[in-house]
Amino acid sequence: MSFRSTALDQRTLLALAVAITVVGCAKKEEPATIAPAATPEAPAASTALEGQVDIVAWAGYIERGETDKAYDWVTQFEQDTGCKVNVKVAGTSDEMVSLMTQGGYDLVTASGDASLRLIRGGTVQPVDITRIPGYASVDERLREAPWHYVDGKHYGTPYQWGPNVLMYSTAVFKEAPASWSVVFEEQKLPDGKSNKGRVQAYDGPIYIADAAMYLMAKKPELGIKDPYELNEAQYAAVLELLRQQHPLVQRYWHDANVQVQDFTSEGIVASGSWPFQVNTLVAGKQPVASTVPAEGATGWADTTMLASDAKHPNCAYKWMEWSLSAKVQGDVAAWFGSVPAVPAACTGNALLGDAGCATNGFDKFDKIHFWRTPESTCAQGTCVPYSRWATDFVAVMGGR
Repeated sequence: MSFRSTALDQRTLLALAVAITVVGCAKKEEPATIAPAATPEAPAASTALEGQVDIVAWAGYIERGETDKAYDWVTQFEQDTGCKVNVKVAGTSDEMVSLMTQGGYDLVTASGDASLRLIRGGTVQPVDITRIPGYASVDERLREAPWHYVDGKHYGTPYQWGPNVLMYSTAVFKEAPASWSVVFEEQKLPDGKSNKGRVQAYDGPIYIADAAMYLMAKKPELGIKDPYELNEAQYAAVLELLRQQHPLVQRYWHDANVQVQDFTSEGIVASGSWPFQVNTLVAGKQPVASTVPAEGATGWADTTMLASDAKHPNCAYKWMEWSLSAKVQGDVAAWFGSVPAVPAACTGNALLGDAGCATNGFDKFDKIHFWRTPESTCAQGTCVPYSRWATDFVAVMGGR
């Protein structure tokens, strides 16, 4: 082996040793930590308008000018939004609850005897009033009314309200009847004939409240303080009154247009009714008028409510906002004979007129016993719930 070769090998070994030492003494690096992938944010709900909105409503509540061209608050909405409005007319609150439970509708104009059932049943959902700027214009008496404002949540937007009036024939009654007794108790009317077979009653369990209200004044010893909160004894007395009324009733009505025909051609002279029928008959030059008798009146304050499974929620929100505009509110009130949920509608509306709200009862709010779903828990402790009302009223209409 040559000296050159030996020296090279020694240098090579020395370099290798140094390298090993350096590597051995180097600071150990912690393994790199790999950050977990960021969880993608849930996509924001689409605000795209779906092209239609399906509504369950009372007769006369959503008009597109088919009966009278002056009354049309649908066409402009459809043109502005591209949301076609489809309406299913319901005759009773029970029908509304049934339709909404079956599904397929986005909105319902529910009265107080339906709204709590829809809320408790999860059929409707709370609404986001920040998406409805017009809510700020709602009558403060209605903004947090107990039939739609529950557990701190808004379940819809107020629409219209009013009393259940006593409609009567001015050909028979030269003066307005002073009492609801003309429909509850058999008697001779001013024309000398009995009221038997000449009066009507509403086809709905909530009508039990009308009889209860009458007995609040007629029999104060019963101690009825609220016609929607009845203990067993009070409830029994109310049912007995309704059974006595049954032979007097020509028809238990629920279709507003059928009642219009009955007053026109079937000899009906008195009945609880809505201002809609009164206005329709008066426009047809029929001899009718309406009054709120001494015992007071039940009434309705209706709310546009959003279905939990609404397929067209964006068009539905657009409709709720549209429905609160002063123009729409005033037009509806003029057509239906109701009171707007938006006080600004009471002035400057050509159809309603500046006296329209006063005429329709704007100042009678505190005198109306608004429809409300009867519940078992009440101020008295325990009351008869709506399920009993529903079953027993069917029996009453059947003469049992």
